[in-house]
Amino acid sequence: MPDELILTEIDHVAIAVRDLDAAVDFYQRAFGATVAHREIVDSDGVEEALVKVADSYIQLTAATRDDSPIAKAIEKRGEGLHHIGYRVDDCQAALDAMVAAGATPIDKAPRPGSRGTTVAFIHPKGACGTLIELVQE
Repeated sequence: MPDELILTEIDHVAIAVRDLDAAVDFYQRAFGATVAHREIVDSDGVEEALVKVADSYIQLTAATRDDSPIAKAIEKRGEGLHHIGYRVDDCQAALDAMVAAGATPIDKAPRPGSRGTTVAFIHPKGACGTLIELVQE
């Protein structure tokens, strides 16, 4: 067990959507939200729009190709909650601690993420049924 809390805060809650522009429009009309960052992440086959909420984000994410994880999730479960991103100071240390606690990593090592972050994903099977993204800024 780590000596101190590894999670520093919630980075984002990711919501899988079919139509990113429609989702952004809804968040603008419903909440007065504005997009703080928008990016295509070719390596993951997604386009994301980040809506700032205090020090965290709602990550609206849509597939840019049929074989992306978001496309597969929407095909299987429909639109909705996809994963939780937890902010950490050291992505490798957090990944190691989770694996030591019994988690199953999707990423064997941290990799580049959006916004210049470093990320690693943990499979839901070893994490209380929740897909987890570790995010180091």
